[in-house]
Amino acid sequence: MPSPFPGMNPYLEQSSVWTDFHDSFIPAIRDAIVGQLEPRYYARIQERLYLHEASHPFARGDISVVDQSPSFPRDRSSVTTATAPVVLKDEIPAVDVENIPYLEILTRDDKRIVTVVELLSPTNKYASPDRAAFLKKRLELLRRTTHYVEIDLLRGGPRMPIVNLPPCDYYVYVSRFDRRPDVDFWPIRLRELLPKVPFPLLPGDRDAEGNLQEILNALYDRAHYGSSIYFGSPEPALSPDDTEWARQFVPVRS
Repeated sequence: MPSPFPGMNPYLEQSSVWTDFHDSFIPAIRDAIVGQLEPRYYARIQERLYLHEASHPFARGDISVVDQSPSFPRDRSSVTTATAPVVLKDEIPAVDVENIPYLEILTRDDKRIVTVVELLSPTNKYASPDRAAFLKKRLELLRRTTHYVEIDLLRGGPRMPIVNLPPCDYYVYVSRFDRRPDVDFWPIRLRELLPKVPFPLLPGDRDAEGNLQEILNALYDRAHYGSSIYFGSPEPALSPDDTEWARQFVPVRS
């Protein structure tokens, strides 16, 4: 069954769900548009790597700790070394490796990157060195002859630096390199359908298009989210009015 919510499902924004949703949504966008790209273009999924220490607010709870036992013999009585005045217990911190996928559309002949598609994550949105690195990369893209599509389906966290941003819970931002500084913008409220949006190609070629609501509904069905995401609560919490409105869509647990 598709998502019961008319638009974005706020239960997908839970920290325990979001990574799986994000990592599945980017390939789902590719699946929806790849047939429209042929024969001149193709799409590839790329990843940005972020390393978080265990204390980082976006580090996940299932961090794998590398075996820190030494690989050399402990009996080094035959080796003469200088004696340090102090011996410390400096253990290697647990590190969470986060790979955030994004989509590139390229020309088939010369493999030129034509369009970059980003679905924002908390790592991109909240103040941190990771956000600063993402904003730097974003600015570089906006200065190149590359189209840039940014999708924000998270109510939480600061927005990207967009001038004259209208009120919205979510948005889609489409910056065509040949029209800058003008940007096509879809402000989206919680109770509204997700829109059909363009994925621009080179001037003179027709845009690929993707219906984000259909993509979300199909993914919700394939991932069987309905059986697992309603044990928590939307993050951030909904307003009292929206909580009452959302209650009608939450499946009754058997």
